[in-house]
Amino acid sequence: MSSSTAFTESSDHFETPTMDLEAPTLLQDITEQGGYAYVSMATLAAAGDSRAAEAAREMAWEQLHSGPWHSVLPVWRDAYSMACLHVARLHFSKGELSESLRVLDMGLIMGGMLLRKDLDSAVDKVSAKARDAGAVSEQLAKRKLVRQDGLRDAEVLQSLPFKSLSLKLVGRRPSLSLEGFLREYFLSGSPVIISDSMAHWPARTKWNDMDYLRRVAGDRTVPVEISELRNDICIPDYCFAGGGELRSLNAWFGPAGTVTPLHHDPHHNILAQVVGRKYVRLYHASLSEELYPYTETMLKNSSQVDLDNIDEIRFPKVHDLGFEDCILEEVFWSRRRVTCVLRRITWSKGLLLFYH
Repeated sequence: MSSSTAFTESSDHFETPTMDLEAPTLLQDITEQGGYAYVSMATLAAAGDSRAAEAAREMAWEQLHSGPWHSVLPVWRDAYSMACLHVARLHFSKGELSESLRVLDMGLIMGGMLLRKDLDSAVDKVSAKARDAGAVSEQLAKRKLVRQDGLRDAEVLQSLPFKSLSLKLVGRRPSLSLEGFLREYFLSGSPVIISDSMAHWPARTKWNDMDYLRRVAGDRTVPVEISELRNDICIPDYCFAGGGELRSLNAWFGPAGTVTPLHHDPHHNILAQVVGRKYVRLYHASLSEELYPYTETMLKNSSQVDLDNIDEIRFPKVHDLGFEDCILEEVFWSRRRVTCVLRRITWSKGLLLFYH
């Protein structure tokens, strides 16, 4: 069987207008960076050679991992996007929809911005065809991600770190106004759980529906921006308190028992626990040195301490440190530089918004 495939205008082909327009200039730029082999493979890939397409993607991938991310030349990120489009188009033409989506998502995650519109457009087309081709079983359609009859409080407590829920609990305020939030929490830097602030979000029901999640995102690679899921949530007004602006928005999805170790973030954050329950523990920013942060640059915002198994010889100060904690099922705000640990108690879907 030949490794080449002739492309035709059909439902098994997606258009790449930006790549078609920009390819000559991009390939010339890659040539100037010494990427002669890549250009040769990309040219063959454009004609439908699947082996050449995979080879081009592998060459670009190696360039992306040739050093620290900030030192990677932008042209190689665009080269990776181009190769992903070639590879995904070939998978799509063969009806390999899941593999096509996986490759496109990697292009979105690791590639540059030059061919972003082509990647987004291709994802839309492949996703639509995958939804049309898929059939969700009746059993799956009736399943919820998290049942209402969850773990009992005693079972939850046994799974948490030492002293959990025994010192100071994070305060809870229902329907907190923006003015009240600024005056009582933002200015003082006190954390707070804000009840009833996302009851109107479609995500509160949709993200607990296995049928919906599989239909919208079942074949996608994370982290990617999935527009259907983005439409299910609203940006809380609290993100703009004090003249702040949104820095990033991240959705997190994972099973019970998953732990985010002790760390602090450079921005204020709002954590919206859309589905499920999560344990949150906070240590004041002034205690960061007593929590033994790593000295390496890339890990300096993280603690060496494992709260489930504290080495009292190496970290003697930890046991006596005060903290606040809570079981979260709503919206939570905390100030930047506060050290926190997160543990999923059930399967959970959450939204983390950083602002400054």
